[in-house]
Amino acid sequence: MKIDGPALLVRIYIGESDHHDGRPLYEAIVQLLRQRGLAGATVLRGVEGFGRNARVHTTRILHLSSDLPILIEVVDEEARIRAVLPELDGMVGEGLITLERVEVIAYRSPDKEVGS
Repeated sequence: MKIDGPALLVRIYIGESDHHDGRPLYEAIVQLLRQRGLAGATVLRGVEGFGRNARVHTTRILHLSSDLPILIEVVDEEARIRAVLPELDGMVGEGLITLERVEVIAYRSPDKEVGS
């Protein structure tokens, strides 16, 4: 797969304790994105944050949370992103999904030499 030029970045903000069909929601989302053939996804675990209910989730020892913020980022061509958005919307009960236009400078596979 080759991506360069205009693309979309999807950011999905959820909680670590969110689940879908009996497993962590972030795992279910990554599996869906992989099954749909998207270019890739990265899951990031936050150290602190709050959402709509304004409850702080943190790793600080005095206020340790078992529901830390999770951010999933995906970059791909606009048509591919928009095709999977309805499924993502159905999976994310509480959370936030954002879209941002980006320009891909390089997306290289390890089996390809640079410049080829």
